[in-house]
Amino acid sequence: MTDVVNPETRSRMMSGIRGKNTRPELEIRRQLHQRGFRYRLHDKKLPGKPDIVLKKYNAVIFIHGCFWHRHNCHLFKWPKTRPDFWKKKINRNQENDIKTLENLKFLGWRVCIVWECSIKGASKNIPMVSESIVRWLKSNKSMLEISE
Repeated sequence: MTDVVNPETRSRMMSGIRGKNTRPELEIRRQLHQRGFRYRLHDKKLPGKPDIVLKKYNAVIFIHGCFWHRHNCHLFKWPKTRPDFWKKKINRNQENDIKTLENLKFLGWRVCIVWECSIKGASKNIPMVSESIVRWLKSNKSMLEISE
């Protein structure tokens, strides 16, 4: 199946996708801030430059896009155009995620991964996802993964 838009339009569309300060990330940050949590953003000193760093809780939060990080959900589909390029790129992203997680755990950080599918769509409740994160932050659990 061919693409429904021409290559120039597709290129412009793809270049508009941001790597940080995405809508899901902003919504989670807003909820945490309203609940009194203070954090740093995209700390370059930490592996993977986590989206949210809560040093007081020795915790980091990643908000992962299901497509870019190859989540096993309805939002991930392999692209039909340039399949070799996309398989290489997305598999490399997933390998980097695994290494980042291992490095953060080795350094003693607690890690939370919030998948896009858990907060995307009208039926998703961002305050409930945020409440799960808050409960995790106040616990002693080392890992939390939130998906649909």
